[in-house]
Amino acid sequence: MSQQVRVAVFRPDDERLSEAVELLDSLGATPIPDPMLAVEPTGARPASDADYTIFTSKTGIELAAEAGWGPAATTLVSIGPGTTAAAEAVGWTVDREPETYSSTGLVDLLENEVAGKRVEVARSDHGSRELLDGLEAADANWSETVLYKLVRPPESGRSAALAADGDLDAVAFTSSLTVDHFLAAAEERGIREAAIAGLDEAVVGVIGEPTRETAAGHGIDADIVPSEATFEALATEVVETAAPSYSE
Repeated sequence: MSQQVRVAVFRPDDERLSEAVELLDSLGATPIPDPMLAVEPTGARPASDADYTIFTSKTGIELAAEAGWGPAATTLVSIGPGTTAAAEAVGWTVDREPETYSSTGLVDLLENEVAGKRVEVARSDHGSRELLDGLEAADANWSETVLYKLVRPPESGRSAALAADGDLDAVAFTSSLTVDHFLAAAEERGIREAAIAGLDEAVVGVIGEPTRETAAGHGIDADIVPSEATFEALATEVVETAAPSYSE
């Protein structure tokens, strides 16, 4: 495959972005790094007396560990393999992980065992309400600690301009917020409708059903929703679809 398949990636500007760029390059694509998320820590720490503590991101794990928090006697719950790997990297053992890496998967995992239990949810300020509603319905005594805020970097939007010009072959949205921030960056440049039209001609990959629903709500149809909610699966399917003639 030639290096003409341009794939935009929106991960935060840290090792996640560099790893995403490296992966796309290894797949034979031309990465278009355009960070749509920046992390602003709040300085908060998860509760220390919960029966269950749920983490929904690698960032949350790292911030809690940096703040000196540890799982102690709590049942440590991770939303998926990336978060679990981050926990293991700081020396924690994850006790529970859902089959489906989403808020719905977490609710399905825990709903029959958390009645009357103290459940702490440690995450960003943009966490899904679905998880809290599910814990409420399961009669859990839940609390939420916002460990960090997710904001849009002011320099973001390179990919929106490329999409508006018809110069983007594919995108890999890794959360609902990356969709919202992509469109906000396009709006800021006065090219929102043109950028959406450009995505209609590109391969649109999203990491899960909630992100697909967000995109659809803005008139963006997803072509790829990988069965495994990981960036590697998303990137691989997006590149294979955008360049179907590629073979190893």
